[in-house]
This record gives sequence, C-alpha cells and structure tokens, in this order.
Amino acid sequence: MSLASPVLQTRLADRAPDRRGKVRDIFEFGDRLLIVASDRISAFDYVLGSGIPDKGKVLTQISAFWFERTRSIVGNHLLSTDPSQFPEEARAAADLLRGRSMLVTRTEPLPIECVARGYLSGSGWKDYRATGEICGIRLPPALHESDRLPRPIFTPATKAQSGHDINITEREAADIIGSELLERVRDLTLRLYAEGSAHAESRGIIVADTKFEFGRLPDGEILLIDEVLTPDSSRFWPIDGYAPGGPQPSFDKQFVRDYLESIRWNKQPPVPSLPSDVVARTREKYVEAFRRLTERDLDSPEPLQGAEPPSNRARGGAPARKENSPEPLRGAEPPSNRAGGGAPARKENR
Repeated sequence: MSLASPVLQTRLADRAPDRRGKVRDIFEFGDRLLIVASDRISAFDYVLGSGIPDKGKVLTQISAFWFERTRSIVGNHLLSTDPSQFPEEARAAADLLRGRSMLVTRTEPLPIECVARGYLSGSGWKDYRATGEICGIRLPPALHESDRLPRPIFTPATKAQSGHDINITEREAADIIGSELLERVRDLTLRLYAEGSAHAESRGIIVADTKFEFGRLPDGEILLIDEVLTPDSSRFWPIDGYAPGGPQPSFDKQFVRDYLESIRWNKQPPVPSLPSDVVARTREKYVEAFRRLTERDLDSPEPLQGAEPPSNRARGGAPARKENSPEPLRGAEPPSNRAGGGAPARKENR
C-alpha cells in the first residue's frame, strides 16, 4: 500500500504561518493560537527533506487525548480540535487541518523545560556516567543504561531556540522562574508523569522519560501547553522488549537516526532524504504508539473542546486543582509494577 504524501507546509488561504517551528506551524488570532502539526521530521537538529505521513496527526491526537485525560491534575490551553470551531479564516482549510491542529489559549510560556525521568537513558545516562548525578540529583552507584530509577525525578532544562536544550539543577531553574513557581511545576510534572506512565504501561509502553511545557495566563494561572506525552516529546519503549543494560527499541524516529548514522552523514547541509522503507517503518512506529495509547482511529478523530468556555476563564482550560503536594523534590512513589518515565524528546540530547 502506497503512503499518502506528507504535509510539509501549511497555509490558510494566502496567509503563511506567523511562526514556523521544526514540526509545527502557528497562526496567531489575538489571544488564541492555531497550532498545526505538519509531517516534518527533524534529526540531529536539522529538519529533513522527507516527511513522515500522518506524523502530525499522531502528535496532535495523542496530545489531545492527554489534555482530556489530565484536566483533573492541571488546566491546559486546548480550546478545540474541531475545525468548525476555528476562526473563520481557518475553516476553509478544514480538510487540511482536521486531525492535525488545535485552537489553544495564548499563554506566556515558562522559559524552562520540565522533564521527568523514570529510567536512565539519553543525556541522563551520559551525565550519570560522568558524575553519578543528573541535574544535581545524586543517584545510586552501579546503575546501568536503561535501568529503572528508584523513583521518578524532575530534571529541568533550559529552552534552546536552536541546538540542544541544556540540563540544569533545580537551584538554577529557581533562579530563572522563582522557587515557588518551580515547586508548583515540579509537582505537576511528576504527577503528570505518574498518570501518563501508569496508563502507558497498561497499554504495553514504558515511558522512559518525557518533557512538559507550561504557560502562564495574565492572572498567573499555570496551564499545560504544547504537546503532551507524544513520541516526539517522550521516550517510549515496548514493555515486551525491555532489557536494561543498553539502548532499547522505541516508538519514535530511531529508524531515521539509525539510517542517517549508517550513511555517515556529517550532520551538515545538504540534508539527505529518507528512503521509502525508512519512512514507512517510522510511520508504523508512530501510528502504533497512537493506537496503543488511545485505542482510537487516527482517521476519525474525536473533536475535543476545552473544559470551559474561554469567556469564563480568559480562554483557559479547566482550573488547576489545588492539592497537597507530595514530597517536593522527588514526587510520590510510582504505582507498583509500573514502568516509570519522563524526559525530553523534542531535542536530540535527551
């Protein structure tokens, strides 16, 4: 079966996006944003010439699934995934936008990435080998690559406009956003991780690490924004293939990275195109992650609305529930027999 052509660029009539990221195109509508996930794929900090068909749909619909599921933990910026509810200028592009776009509340994004890690991998493994620590958190000795950590940890990172994010300590993060706000987002990060990794494990997926982003409304309310627990923002491993002591198979763009390494690309322009088999296998991994997590049909997305009308809440999601925080530094113990998780995926230094 031949694959549909990937969506690499989006426009609204004659209007180009106000901002274009590695994957997402963003159109501004006053205090709202229309975020469209393309099928672009990046590796080693470069957007490749080839796209992965339906990747944008997978990212959008997984995020919408989690926004809906985690409203009791924290409000979020999602207003609607239904093109008929989008601004009039966008409705003419409904066929393009359906399933890969969401209308959201505009917030002021916090200038740090909020990372949760349940397993020792990526940049965390590299830091541990060098120092025995991750972001200033001392870990037990003699751990191996991909080992499960005693409990999930919060490891913030700076946001890089280009290149890699940089892991920082909690003290450094507090210097950036303040200690009170840091405590709030640390608590939210670990609670979101616990919810996400428990559900994912029940679907046969380990969330080894993931990153969350938060934004602030003018009244100070914190909302969950961007993407949530997707193959691009997380490290997903199949439970049935888990074998600590080395790298794990994953539900992401590992086929792409492996191919680029195999051709000895020097990670400089020009950027190579991907062969059809790499594209197809990568798409299969993204779609499999979507189906496992959501048990939904990718081509028949369920339109989702925000928890309350935006006029009631400065266009926000459901208000964040106030609860007593668990242990402030490390969060609560993970559920029994659960695969932990959490760390960045958007950047290549995970």
